[in-house]
Amino acid sequence: MKDIFKKEIFRVFSDKKMIFSLFILPAVLMFGIYGLMGMLVKGMVSDVEEHVSTVYVQNAPDGFATLAGQNGYADTAEITYLNADASAEKLAGIKDEILAGGVDLFVIFDKEFLAKAGAYTNAGDPIPSVTVFYNSTQNYSSAARGNFNNMILAPLQTSLLQSRFGNLDLLTVFDTKEELIVNEDKANGEFLAMMLPYLITFLLFASAMGLCVDAIAGEKERGTMASMLLSPVKRSSIVFGKLFGLSVLSSLSSIVYAVSMIFAMPMMMGGMEEEAGLPMNISLSPLQMVELLAVMVSLILLYVAALCLVSVFAKNAKEANAYVMPLYMIVLVLGITTMFSAGGSAPSQATYAIPVYGTALSIQGIVTNELSLMQFGCSVLGNIVCTLIIVAAVVKVFNNEKIMLNA
Repeated sequence: MKDIFKKEIFRVFSDKKMIFSLFILPAVLMFGIYGLMGMLVKGMVSDVEEHVSTVYVQNAPDGFATLAGQNGYADTAEITYLNADASAEKLAGIKDEILAGGVDLFVIFDKEFLAKAGAYTNAGDPIPSVTVFYNSTQNYSSAARGNFNNMILAPLQTSLLQSRFGNLDLLTVFDTKEELIVNEDKANGEFLAMMLPYLITFLLFASAMGLCVDAIAGEKERGTMASMLLSPVKRSSIVFGKLFGLSVLSSLSSIVYAVSMIFAMPMMMGGMEEEAGLPMNISLSPLQMVELLAVMVSLILLYVAALCLVSVFAKNAKEANAYVMPLYMIVLVLGITTMFSAGGSAPSQATYAIPVYGTALSIQGIVTNELSLMQFGCSVLGNIVCTLIIVAAVVKVFNNEKIMLNA
């Protein structure tokens, strides 16, 4: 078993291509992809903020231009004023330009807007309206609509109410006070609790997949497996030697993925935490780190065992990759499921014993500081029990000459 273990380790670390694909490429991909996404997001936000909107306004009330200049709206938009007698063709053309993206906003005030607003005294009196045309599928148009509402319509409404009532405090019937009761650790890790379980379960499987397929089906294809089976070595020793070696290598590769992801994620998030209110701060205690390491190791052992069992039935690496795909899809589905299960009623203890899914729930609980010792134990024990069952099956298959020698 020790010699088989050394063989698997030497096979990887003596191959420059394997070293690059397992330990260097993941870091390059994480920093490259997250860095590019961060640059694209920042560029998109900056582009929208710096864009000067193209705005058409019909029947602008008196003082509109002064208001737009005083609050800075005129600096964010190029405003074209239309008279009430503008042709229907002109108005239809502007709407078509909004649809095409050439115009960002079209606003129509009712005729005699200020007079109607000032003449309102009793219920049933006519209320003037403002019609805003914009394209929700265009970032420029949506931003122009938001700026217009905040910088023009809101101050205009306040001014009209001031002239109507004088003291706006009369409109305030009562004050509402809110006091937030929240677990700060859970709040800080809420966003990461949604993403990390899926990413970790997926990346661990991806790091183990190539190694296990090549170590079993690849060796059968190259003929080295047959030579190993003919040697005076117990089949169980071959299985355990390969499993331990592949588990160590998969763990090292997954650590590279995890560390790269942790350091590269801020590059992607950029100012998203401040802009969108997504908390990204997370602090793990030594105990939580040990728990996270334990559930990851138990999951790696499960992945390696399952991948070896699938690969052992294949005659070559290409066939093994085809067999692995259903397993790959199951891992994806189980990982994605936890992304939409954060919050609400807590899962039962038995749920944590479900392989892969229970591990994802445990990672979620670790990040939000809500994982109990019983839930942690169920998660790790569930993976280990399932791993032992699969390993027993792998040992049994290794003793089948017809399968192992592709007879």
